[in-house]
Amino acid sequence: MAGYRAEDDYDYLFKLVLIGDSGVGKSNLLSRFTRNEFNLESKSTIGVEFATRSITVDAKVLKAQIWDTAGQERYRAITSAYYRGAVGALLVYDVTRHATFENAARWLKELRNHTDPNIVVMLIGNKSDLRHLVAVPTEDCKAFAEKESLYFMETSALEATNVDNAFQEVLTHIYRIVSKKAVEAADDAVPTVPSKGERINVKDDASTLKKLGCCSS
Repeated sequence: MAGYRAEDDYDYLFKLVLIGDSGVGKSNLLSRFTRNEFNLESKSTIGVEFATRSITVDAKVLKAQIWDTAGQERYRAITSAYYRGAVGALLVYDVTRHATFENAARWLKELRNHTDPNIVVMLIGNKSDLRHLVAVPTEDCKAFAEKESLYFMETSALEATNVDNAFQEVLTHIYRIVSKKAVEAADDAVPTVPSKGERINVKDDASTLKKLGCCSS
């Protein structure tokens, strides 16, 4: 079949991590993006789960390996192995529970303690479908995202609002950084284009992220 590519046929593999308090909807964001499923009865489980999905940007297939804490956040047992190799993160809070937004700074600090400081991070305000219960003003979240050089988006895993957009934006920004580095390397006659399937570490691109801007809606 013309245009068909096997499941394991991809140009780049990027590891993303989901972080944030228990019950903010991380697992349903993952299942909505990777399987287009939502489970109202989903329960926290102990361990680490991950799922994959590939998207195409500039005719390149980007395979995302997305890790979910799966309940470990309750026990503060997340290890450095969870973060190792991650080049993108979705920091999730629940728009109806202000405490989950207050804890975002602590999650961000932990993330940055375990990853490259220039990891691409998007702040996600999940459960935007519960508009009548919203407890976290969007303006506060935008201000926090701008201060910390994060991207920002409000999502609803239930209604599938902005879920694809959020993951695709993070992956696209990572790819743009990697592509820019490859072009610069070629200009310097130093061939450092990553091989197929190699994990990519994003470094020295804080200025790039700031130029791109942090807020989306």
